[in-house]
Amino acid sequence: MLVDDHAMVRMGFRMLLGGTQDIEVICEAEDGEAAYQLFPEIRPDVVVMDLSMPGMGGIEALRRLTARDREARVLVLSAHEDSAHPRRALKAGAMGYVSKRSAPEELIDAVRSVGAGRIYLGVELARKLAVQELHGAANPVESLSEREFAVFLQLAKGQSVAQIAETLHLSPNTVGTHLYNIKQKLGVGNQAELTLIAVRNGLLDV
Repeated sequence: MLVDDHAMVRMGFRMLLGGTQDIEVICEAEDGEAAYQLFPEIRPDVVVMDLSMPGMGGIEALRRLTARDREARVLVLSAHEDSAHPRRALKAGAMGYVSKRSAPEELIDAVRSVGAGRIYLGVELARKLAVQELHGAANPVESLSEREFAVFLQLAKGQSVAQIAETLHLSPNTVGTHLYNIKQKLGVGNQAELTLIAVRNGLLDV
C-alpha cells in the first residue's frame, strides 16, 4: 500500500515498484486516515508511508495502525532527513525509514527487507543516529512525549487548539495541557517560536 498525499508521487513509486517481479502495489491512500481505514480490508504485506500529510499526519497514522495490528509492516518514505522523525517513526512501530532523495534501488531493497520482517535504515541515516547516540547530542524536541510531539507538529503548522483536538481526537483541554508542557520543555512563549524551532530542526516542509 502506498500512502502519500501527492498523486504524482504515488504514480512514480507505483511505476518503480511495479517494474520488479516480486513487488505489486495493490492499494493507494492519500492520507493517514484513509490508510488506517483501508488496512484491515486490504491487508498489504508492506505499507510505504509518507509522514507529511494533511490531517493526523504520518506519525499519528503509523502509531494507530501498528497499535491496532502489531503485525503491520510499515516503511516510512519521507523527505525529512532530520533525526527526530526517524526516531519517532521507529518508536511508533515503523520497520524502516528511507529518504525520498535515496536512489530508487534503495526503496526497492527497503520494501523487500521490511516485507521479510527485517528492519531497514538508509546507510546515512543509520550513521547519523549512531553518531548522536555516541555523543549524546541533546535536542529539546527529543524530550517531548509522543503525544506532545504530535501536537507540536500541528501547532507548528499553524493549527489552532480546536483544530488539533479534532484531528487527533483529543479534548481541547488535553491539547491545552500538552501545549503548556511543550512550551515549558522548549522554553518558548508563542506559536511562532514553535514554528521556528520546527523549521530549524527540519520538521516542516518550507
